[in-house]
Amino acid sequence: MRLLFIAWLLSAAAHAGEPPLRFSVSDSWGMPMMQIDDGRATAGILYDLQARLAQKVGRRAEQLVLPRLRVQRLLARGEIDVRCYVHPAWLAEPQRGYVWSVPFMVQQDLIVGRWNAPELRPEHLEGERLGTVLGFRYPRLERLFASGQVQREDARTQQLALEKLDAGRYRYAVSSHLALDWFNRQQPAGQRLKALQQIAADPISCLIRDAADVPTRALLRALVQMKQNGELEAILARYR
Repeated sequence: MRLLFIAWLLSAAAHAGEPPLRFSVSDSWGMPMMQIDDGRATAGILYDLQARLAQKVGRRAEQLVLPRLRVQRLLARGEIDVRCYVHPAWLAEPQRGYVWSVPFMVQQDLIVGRWNAPELRPEHLEGERLGTVLGFRYPRLERLFASGQVQREDARTQQLALEKLDAGRYRYAVSSHLALDWFNRQQPAGQRLKALQQIAADPISCLIRDAADVPTRALLRALVQMKQNGELEAILARYR
């Protein structure tokens, strides 16, 4: 027992001298994925996931709140260790020097309308302004945006995009199912926004920097273990 305790102390001392893991947090994220207060990440699915992931490999999580474009630049320079909440189709180009983890959730992207919106047909979107989030890529809608059939109306965050829809600024918006459910918590029962059409269901993963100063393989194993032992599902359930 004494030898085990000494080994634990030595291990803790070794980890204490290691730098924190740098996780990127986009300032356009909102609940339930991430709560940002005064420029600091404080709660949410990704906050809990990233803190637990760092803990599992004996590091401290440094959750850096950054504009989306700056995240891209820092990734290109290898100055972000882990980027979670990403899918290959959302990237403008492959991310060199990083490896993909197993998916930790599936995100459904939906066309959303107000509580009294009629059934949505494809022709209904033509000529419409569609509520979107600044910097977000929507691969299944790019053709409509490029042709001018549908106009993007960007908001800084998903929450703001849904607030503008609720206020009648436009008739339709794009939202993840989790963000929609979170927004509707605050709405009266008869005035909740509703999903009209699913446009995507993407498995969401983490990108982990593959370098000697990052415990890359340990992080990949930790995510697999968290998925197998139910920790990932428990984090998601906390915010449903």
